[in-house]
Amino acid sequence: MSVAAMARPEPAGKIAFVAARTDVAQEALVELTERYIPVPIEEAEVIVALGGDGFLLHTLHRFLPRHLPVFGMNLGTVGFLMNEYRVEGLGERLRRAVAIKLKPLRMHAETANGEIMTALAINEVSLLRESRQTAALRITVDGVVRLDPLVCDGALVATPAGSTAYNLSAFGPILPMNAGVLALTPVSPFRPRCWRGALLPHGASIEFVVLEPFKRPVSVVADFHEIRDVRKVKVSEATDVVISLLFDPEHHLEERILREQFLC
Repeated sequence: MSVAAMARPEPAGKIAFVAARTDVAQEALVELTERYIPVPIEEAEVIVALGGDGFLLHTLHRFLPRHLPVFGMNLGTVGFLMNEYRVEGLGERLRRAVAIKLKPLRMHAETANGEIMTALAINEVSLLRESRQTAALRITVDGVVRLDPLVCDGALVATPAGSTAYNLSAFGPILPMNAGVLALTPVSPFRPRCWRGALLPHGASIEFVVLEPFKRPVSVVADFHEIRDVRKVKVSEATDVVISLLFDPEHHLEERILREQFLC
C-alpha cells in the first residue's frame, strides 16, 4: 500500500490517502492526489482508503494505534464496508459522514508447544481443521462447558460487522450493529448434527479447547492473522479498543446490514 503526502490544492481537511496495490486503486490515488491536498499519516485527521474490503481491514489494523476515522472508497469486488468511489465532493462527503463505532474481538491462543499469542479481529475469529481429520472442540462460555465435544470442520465467533462475511457463508445469523450480541457459529458440524450455533452477549468470554490436538490439528485465524497448531483459544470483546468507520449517511453500515437480511 502507499500513502500520498503531496498534491495540488482543493482543501478537504487533513486527509491521508492509502491505496491497495491494484492498478485501479493506484490510478485512483493519483486522481485524488491531483485534486486534493493530502498530508502524512502523522498529521492526518482522517484516512481515506482506496481498495476492497480486505484492504480496508488491513488499513484498520495497520493504523489502529493512531485512532483515526477511516473512510473507505470501493475499488474492489464486494465493498460491503466501503463507500462508492467518486472524485468530486470528497470534502463535503467527509463532513456529512456517519461514524460507526466498531469494537473488535481479542483472541488469546495457546499453541501445542505452549506459546501464547494474541491478535485482534474486526470481522471474526475462526478455528479450522488443518488435516483430513475433523476437529474436536470443547466450547466453554463464561466458564460453563456448553459443548463437549463439537466435531466439525471448525467454528467461529463473529462481530456484527463481520456477521455478513464468513459467518453468513457458514449459515450463521446476520447481526444488527446495535444488537449487543456475538455469533458463535459452527463450520460443517458433524456431531451434534442439529447444533447450528448460538447468540451470545457481547461481553461473553468464549473458550475453545482443541481435543486431540496432535491427531486432529487446528489453526485459528483472527481476520487475516493465522496461528497454526493451537491447543486453546479464548475470545472476548476488546472493550478498550474502538474503531471509527465513516459512511455516507444514505448508505451507512447499519442500513446495509439491515437490508442484507432481506436479500436472497
